[in-house]
Amino acid sequence: MINVEVIYALRDRQQTVRLTVEEGCTVKGAIERSGLLAEHPEIDLAKNKLGIWNKLAKPDATLRDKDRVEIYRPLIADPKEVRKQRAAEGKAMKKGGGDIAE
Repeated sequence: MINVEVIYALRDRQQTVRLTVEEGCTVKGAIERSGLLAEHPEIDLAKNKLGIWNKLAKPDATLRDKDRVEIYRPLIADPKEVRKQRAAEGKAMKKGGGDIAE
């Protein structure tokens, strides 16, 4: 038997479930045993990215003792678009001149 954690990060908190599972258990198996799928119906193992200690992992990846399985939520904003918007806002501010009236 091995000990693992399954983590699901919500906006305001992180939910951690500690489990003891049999050797050879997979990422998917640990998530199913954690009870998080029943508690959070928005989790879709076909869509949500999964990881072990901050590295992407496939659902069929085999776990080792003390692994931390992570269920990632989808991004709410595309990071590239956010950077573009910030850059555009910065250019607009510079064009204004920023002169102070005396």
